[in-house]
Amino acid sequence: MHQIVTKQKAFFNTNATKNISFRIEQLQKLEKVLKKNEQLLNEAIFNDFKKSEFENYATELGIIYSEINTACKKLHKWASTKKVTTNFLNFPGKSYIIPEPLGVTLIIGAWNYPYQLSISPAISAIAAGNTVILKPSEISIATSALLTKIINNTFDPAIFTVVEGGIPETTELLNEKFDKIFFTGSTTIGKIVYKAAAKNLIPVTLELGGKSPAIIDKTCNLKICVKRLVWAKFLNAGQTCIAPDYVCVDASIKSEFLKQLTLEINASNFKIENSNYVQIINKKNMKRLVSLIDPEKIYLGGLYNFEENSIDPTILTDVSFYDTIMEDEIFGPILPIITYKNIDEIITQIKLKPKPLACYIFSNSTAFIKKIEKEISFGSGAINDAIMQISNENLPFGGVGHSGIGSYHGEYGFKTFSHYKSILKKSTWFEPNLKYFPLTDLKLKIIKFLMHFKL
Repeated sequence: MHQIVTKQKAFFNTNATKNISFRIEQLQKLEKVLKKNEQLLNEAIFNDFKKSEFENYATELGIIYSEINTACKKLHKWASTKKVTTNFLNFPGKSYIIPEPLGVTLIIGAWNYPYQLSISPAISAIAAGNTVILKPSEISIATSALLTKIINNTFDPAIFTVVEGGIPETTELLNEKFDKIFFTGSTTIGKIVYKAAAKNLIPVTLELGGKSPAIIDKTCNLKICVKRLVWAKFLNAGQTCIAPDYVCVDASIKSEFLKQLTLEINASNFKIENSNYVQIINKKNMKRLVSLIDPEKIYLGGLYNFEENSIDPTILTDVSFYDTIMEDEIFGPILPIITYKNIDEIITQIKLKPKPLACYIFSNSTAFIKKIEKEISFGSGAINDAIMQISNENLPFGGVGHSGIGSYHGEYGFKTFSHYKSILKKSTWFEPNLKYFPLTDLKLKIIKFLMHFKL
């Protein structure tokens, strides 16, 4: 590990990565090799998840290609020197900001979207002019092995390389002095990464998780909202960090909501053979998820198959905030339903929990929407939809509090992997005597005026 980091530091210090054309060349090379190996990428993710070619492109590869395309088109603008106003106190002079790469970066990917959540931050890091060491999740075995083969056979390891392994290898990597660490995963592991980085004062971006609520009021277009909610919840069999974790629905529309929910789930016909469903990643997660299904609260579904690592879309009703399933993020195809009569009580309960990664508001009431937006802190969200905010590269993606630190996507990813160096350039044709001895009352009055004067 140390040798890899040392090689990347040496290459970074040649200043080659500071050339914009060099960065674009690396991004285009990445896109080319991924497209060349698309069939293998489809096969590997099917081995891990039984995920279809359709969903692999829609939720993984398509997003990656879009990120590369955006970065290549806008990189010159993102990396350009930005002029800013110079205050009167520094007259005559000019001020500007230079975006510069941080250096050698470590990216630790997640297993639930093994391509997107590993490659997308790497795109941002390369676009910003950094070198990258990528550590994909060992849980998604086939995709991890393929990424290692594809990238390590394509790139100079001094620029971009993949290191496979589990806890020992990750621990060894975290002992190195990186210039930036980017981690996607659970809050528990995020704390370990953060603590390790703190020893060397390494800046860290943490993309974590949390219990993301969907809040539905009686003014919503119920049929459309349920259709979007069901798709978002059961995409990837619920193994999505920003999936709706639970639903809070107005008691007055509970019956109709459950009716529409049943109709939509049945119509969606979630099955692996229909290319719209996947298996649970492993037996460990199967056991955890099955233990969360309270037989007395099953409204729909509840069936599972340990041999196939499969759980049917499951709806639980009459759930309270104090039930076991409400303690931690579900990360599976189980949807608890909580009813309310007073939205303030729901807001209070949500605020008692760690800040969620996402929040979804289904309503046609401007007052209701504004109330939720104002009173609940969350990483990102959507109104009358769910998950789709991640598809807009103009929106930063990230958490807040226990759900994460920092953000990325599009230009926000470039910023995450950059340092913005501030420069004041002073002219030498004139130098006022204000700050020099002797220090007089008149000089102080002038300085006060100049410091507070605004153009």
